[in-house]
Amino acid sequence: MKGLEPGDAFGELALLYNAPRAATIIAKSDVTLWQLDRATFNHIVKDASQNKRAKYEDFLQSVPILQSMDHYERSKIADTIKEQVFAPGETVIAEGEEGDTFYLVMTGEANATKTLQAGAAPQ
Repeated sequence: MKGLEPGDAFGELALLYNAPRAATIIAKSDVTLWQLDRATFNHIVKDASQNKRAKYEDFLQSVPILQSMDHYERSKIADTIKEQVFAPGETVIAEGEEGDTFYLVMTGEANATKTLQAGAAPQ
């Protein structure tokens, strides 16, 4: 059993997928809830999704390595982007790790470093 607190949300899966409720929610105390009907919820989610795609597509168009892609390809990338925020000094990737993620710096700055092999001349 999971307790719900102010700021928690529930019921979105049934609205998104037009599916039966996946859980039963019972009030443990006096509870004030805000509710959205399916049409309003879907309209908001659809608008948010379109705005996100437009924001990412505009940015992707400015990335030199992606400029040879057509609009459709960039929109597919835009649909799958997940934003991550890193604090100053936090490691994003480390030399030697498996490379399974492609990153684009949207805001801020990051430093790239490479260790020198013993006996190798700096480049």
